[in-house]
Amino acid sequence: MTYASIVALVAWTLSVFDFILFGTLLPEMAKTFGWSTAQMANIATWVAVGTFVISLTVGPLTDYLGRKKALIVTTSGVAVSSGLTALSIFIPSSIYVVLVRALSGFGYSEQAVNTTYLSELYDDKKRGLLYSFIQGGWPIGVMLASIVTALLEPLIQWQGMFAVGIIPAIIIVLLGIKLKESPRFLHLKHVRALMRQGKQEEAEAYGRAHGINTERSTGFTYAQLFSMQDGSMRTTLFLGLAFMLNWFAIEVFNVLATTVLTEGKHINFGNSLWLLVLANAVGYAGYVFHGWLGDRIGRRETIAIGWILGGLAFAAMLYVANGYWSVLIFQSIGSFFLNGPYSALFVFMSESYATRMRGTGTAFINAMGPIGGILGALVFSILVSTNMGVLAAALIGGALPLTLSGLVILATRRIEPGKSLEELAA
Repeated sequence: MTYASIVALVAWTLSVFDFILFGTLLPEMAKTFGWSTAQMANIATWVAVGTFVISLTVGPLTDYLGRKKALIVTTSGVAVSSGLTALSIFIPSSIYVVLVRALSGFGYSEQAVNTTYLSELYDDKKRGLLYSFIQGGWPIGVMLASIVTALLEPLIQWQGMFAVGIIPAIIIVLLGIKLKESPRFLHLKHVRALMRQGKQEEAEAYGRAHGINTERSTGFTYAQLFSMQDGSMRTTLFLGLAFMLNWFAIEVFNVLATTVLTEGKHINFGNSLWLLVLANAVGYAGYVFHGWLGDRIGRRETIAIGWILGGLAFAAMLYVANGYWSVLIFQSIGSFFLNGPYSALFVFMSESYATRMRGTGTAFINAMGPIGGILGALVFSILVSTNMGVLAAALIGGALPLTLSGLVILATRRIEPGKSLEELAA
């Protein structure tokens, strides 16, 4: 379990590093290829669409080939995407860049594989706390991308930065080969093998012993996500909607944070970068806190409380805070409650779906993120273009959807903390 946790943490940190690196270096790529601001925006949008499409393939991969193989594939996708992006210096085509960066969807979906795999390994009563340290790879990856870019980009240029990303990805793939497969998936795999051999009674007996619904274990996983028979449709619709709304806030307060801080709060660019680094550091503590709290009061309630408080904190940052330190305080509180609940959220996803479709369910909900990001950026841009002002646009396009996501999550099924996966879903 310890080895799996270390590999998963490093793999997720590396995936985030690659994911953030593209956004950070896109302006430098634009200078090289002569892209306008409008072209950059179009490229970023189509990359997000490609990421969504690739993300949809990860779920069935996890549920049919196994958690271990899916982790290796997603990490390999990071290496391939990073390496091919470096080669774009020789292929100055925006279409090529969109296609190769779409493969970063594998890296983005690595967190869905992580939670599917690790939730089946961790202790039932500490599942959230243990996973929180893994999910904390997001702020680590963000800060790492910023620091490494500042140090190396002037020396090796943007293409060199992407080339460097290949090496650690290959190392993680090699380490992943030594991982052991999840016992829960091995039980499911055995049931499917027995059914293919026509040993129905033996499969049913084995399924009952290990909490597996043999009747539905061979069905197409995406179809089962929207089944009304076991309440999966309710889970999928409201989890997906909550996650998509939350990514409006991720886009505004994470991706476009420097714009909000410089143009809305009139903080200079250099200070805004340091402010975001400090806020991300506080955000890591938020992962651990919400992971711990979810183990005690329930993950659905933990997520809802966090996101609602996060929306209020960002609203206060926009309209109450005045001056660098007060903005820093409210920005940090907002990041604590926006990002922190993700440690509880991904475990909640894994507990909401049965073993036979756990990977598909988690990956599908996770894929709603890029869609929310696209819509969030679009709404923010439209609001700003109406002369509404950056602060009002951030409130309506970021803080409000964040609060709404906390309310929507309450429409999902409550899951009692401390329950085994066998008790939660067959």
